[in-house]
Order: sequence, then structure tokens, then C-alpha cells
Amino acid sequence: MLKSFRYLLFPFSLIYGGIIIVRNYLFDKKIFKSASFNFPLICVGNLAVGGTGKTPMAEYLISVLKKNYQVATLSRGYKRKTKGYTLANERTTALEIGDEPMQFHEKFADISVAVGEERLVAIPLILQDKPFTDVIILDDAFQHRSVKAGLNILLTEYKNLYSRDLMMPAGDLRDVKLSSKRADIIVVTKCKPDLTIAEKDAIEKELKMLPHQKIFFTEIVYGDPYHLFSKQTVGISTNSDVLLITGIANPKPMKEFITGLVHSYDMIKYADHHIFTSTDLKDIKKHFQKIVSTNKMIITTEKDGVRLKKFEKELADLPIYSLPIQQQFLFNEAPVFNEMVINFIENFKKSGTAIPQA
Repeated sequence: MLKSFRYLLFPFSLIYGGIIIVRNYLFDKKIFKSASFNFPLICVGNLAVGGTGKTPMAEYLISVLKKNYQVATLSRGYKRKTKGYTLANERTTALEIGDEPMQFHEKFADISVAVGEERLVAIPLILQDKPFTDVIILDDAFQHRSVKAGLNILLTEYKNLYSRDLMMPAGDLRDVKLSSKRADIIVVTKCKPDLTIAEKDAIEKELKMLPHQKIFFTEIVYGDPYHLFSKQTVGISTNSDVLLITGIANPKPMKEFITGLVHSYDMIKYADHHIFTSTDLKDIKKHFQKIVSTNKMIITTEKDGVRLKKFEKELADLPIYSLPIQQQFLFNEAPVFNEMVINFIENFKKSGTAIPQA
């Protein structure tokens, strides 16, 4: 029913797609200007709205690069209550910088986390505040062409490849498929773990890769849930009864993971980047109290967890846990991906320009 309704919106998709094509043409012809920086910028993005795994990819890059480089991240800070450029510090909250940047800030204390709607303005400010920065990861910046990154990593979800999608509002694409040609690396995310070589090759053929592009495939791997406040980890067992709280674009993989492990589950689903209120808290508590079990728990995403922390006093006595996720490369190709990213930075440092190399 919903799918049929979305197809009725196809004429509006044609209009929106036409606007994006004209916009991209103006950038390609340099009528609209794109600024380049003599500095390693890595862009992580997608063509669709939400749910492709940008946050796990950014975290993976941080984990790989922070061992040898001073890393900074720059995000827009979606749904934050502040405006302009902000660099996170020890007193920063999710309301000030947004949930995803706050997640980076909490998990990686040794990197710089900044937000700013205008990346062209924010990048010089990061380098001014953190002059020893070696590389900046631009979170969700693929379609924002005012800044030209040196390395573009484009994500597409295995079950919703951009090649099979439509422009908004009939589909989920916010940029045209042709824009994929600007990517240096394409990562197919949320794959099934037993993806075959034949399936891999078929997807690569479908996406019509250019000679300079490299494709990778990743799956989601879940860690042990940790308490929202004490950080103590806990195992999930077949005796567990779970209330799942989500405010993310695509909670389906997490739901499938939980349902495959536990005795029973219930779910309260909020909109992506939902800002929790006292009313929400009452509803969550009421829902949780209705579960008749001696082994019940609340599980939420890490992004939702950073937004719920403001209710520490109200939630401290509840068994509420964040479920961490990571992405894992299939076909043992993580070293190849890592080498491409590191080569980009090293080549840039040597020559001032970088060409990604496998």
C-alpha cells in the first residue's frame, strides 16, 4: 500500500531529480564553486536518506586512523539546539552537537569532534583550534559540494542499492545515481554474512563501477550491550525479555538481531534523530512495567543512548543498555580498504595531492 502510494509521487521525483541534475551540472561546470583544501579530507556519505551505516563507517575510519594520525570529524550536527561552528569539549551535550557527533566524542576521547552547517567555514576553524590535525573525516557530506574532499567514500545498503532506488519522494534517493561516479570507494553495507562471490560480482556489475573505483562489502556485527550509565556489559540470552527503543532511520537489522536471540521482545519506534521528552520517558517506563518477567531489560541504540543520558536521574534504576554495532569487511578485504585510506593521507602529505590506490 505504502509502496503504491510512493509510486504516485513519481512526477514529483522527476521534478526533484531535474533540480539536482541542474545543480550538479553547475558544480561540474564550475559555475557553482567547490573549494579544495591543501589538506586530507575524507568524505563519508550516501545518495539515499539515512540508514546506510555512515556512523559505523566513520567509527571504523577513526579506529584505523587514530593509531597514527591526529583525527578530527566534522558533521552538520543534525537536530542540535545550537548554530554555527562548535568544537566538543568535556562539558558538551548531545543537544549542543547532535547525537552522532556526541557518540564519536564519547567513544573516542583522543580525537577532535566538531560540528558546523557550513563546512567551508568550519574546516579552517578546526585547523585553527587543533593545528596538529592530520586528517578530517566529513560525516554525511557527499552531496554537499561546496567543499571538495580528496577521498570520497559512498555507502549503499545491500537491500536497497541506489541502482534500484528512485528519487525522493517516490524513493529514498536525495541525489541522482550519476553522482556515484564522483566516489573513489563504494561500500555495500549491511550485507548478509554469507554473501557469495557470484553475488558480489553481480552487484559490482550492476553498479557499473568505473576503472578508478574500488568496491567493498561489509556486514553489521553487534557487540555486548553496555549499561547507559555504569557502562557495565551484559549478555543477551534466550531467557531475556527485551523492550527495544529506537529512533533511527532503519531499525530493522537491529530488530532482527534481537528477535533471533531473546525469549520475547516489544518495541517502541521513534522517528530518526528523535529528541526524547519527559512524556516519552513516562511512556517507556509504563511500557517496561507491563512486561511480566524477572529477566527483562531495555535495549536502545548508541545514538539514542546519548540522547537519553539527560534523564540519568530518572533512568538510573532501570536496566537500560546501549547496543554497540561495528561494520566488518567481507572477503578479508579490510587490509585493502585500510591501505587505500592510509595511502591517500600519505600521498597527500608527500605531494599535496592524493590519488587513492588499491
